[in-house]
Parts: sequence; structure tokens; C-alpha cells
Amino acid sequence: MNKRREIWNLPNSITLARISIVPFLFFLLLSPGPFWSLTLAALFVLAALTDFLDGYIARKYNLITAMGKFLDPLADKLIVNTAMILMIPIGRIDAWIVVIIIMRDLIVDGIRSIASSEGIYIQASVLGKQKTVAQIIAVTALMIHYPFLGLDAHLVGTAILYAALLLTVYSGLDYLFKFYQGTYRNPENL
Repeated sequence: MNKRREIWNLPNSITLARISIVPFLFFLLLSPGPFWSLTLAALFVLAALTDFLDGYIARKYNLITAMGKFLDPLADKLIVNTAMILMIPIGRIDAWIVVIIIMRDLIVDGIRSIASSEGIYIQASVLGKQKTVAQIIAVTALMIHYPFLGLDAHLVGTAILYAALLLTVYSGLDYLFKFYQGTYRNPENL
């Protein structure tokens, strides 16, 4: 396959577009009033939904590429982690929670890199996907922050963030345990 086409296929283009919302996070979080908070949350949800879309298109039309395998999880982490970091100074998230989440991501990425150097591809686990969904819901509610649909969005977001934190730690330990127990194997050797 042509390398240029591999990089610029539809799923990878969607992923790159998703990454392009990161600068908007900076600007919109500088104006944390109700309107801009809701606008930012809507943009963030759109980015999260396109995450499912690019993966669906890649699988359905056999457009899975090495670039896509690299970009997709990077985009997820970049968007979610940037949003969480930017919400620390405006008092929406405690820094220690963000540190634990980012440390887990770095450890799991390190495990994946080590495995990859040995020809082993470690897919995202169900726990890892649940963690990501919980983080997206929590971050969305924390972006909204103000009362919304009769709920205290900040309180709801904080509660879901603690659930996401538990899933983050648990899924990270699961990756570590499976990696060190040798549960992940090179698919070519099976």
C-alpha cells in the first residue's frame, strides 16, 4: 500500500482532526463561564464520538494501519489529559488525580513499547476502554461545571472521576500483571 495513502486514509484523518481540538481546550478554558463551558463540553463530546467513528471505519473497511494504531491512543490521551491538566488551575480537578492517571498511562505505554519491541501487540483491554469512557464522561461533566439539566455538573463529574480513577488504577495493574505473567503473546506464535 502506498505510504502516503496509509497515513492519509479516512480514519487517520479523523484522528488528526480530533487532535486539532487541543488548542481550543486552551482558549475555551480561559473563559470558564457557563456558555463557553458548555461549548467546550460539546466539542469534547464530538471529539470522543469521532474516536468511535474512526475505529469503526478502520475495522469495517480494513483501513487499519500502523499509523492509526499509534495515533488513535495518542489522540485519546492527548485530549483527555490536556483537558484534565487545564482544569487544575481553575479548580475543577485535583492535581493528584491527574498525576495518577497520567502515570498509569505512561506505565501502560511503556509496557506496550517493550512488548512491541518483542513483536507483541497489546490491544486495549475492556478495563482500559471502560476507564477511557469513564474519564470522558467525567471530563465532560467537569467542563460543563455549572448546573445543567437540574444537576450539579461539577459534583456529578467529580463522582464519575473517582470511579474513573479506580478503573485507571485497576486497569493499569491488570496490564502489569498480564504482561509479567506472560499472558500477552505474539499472535504469530499461537
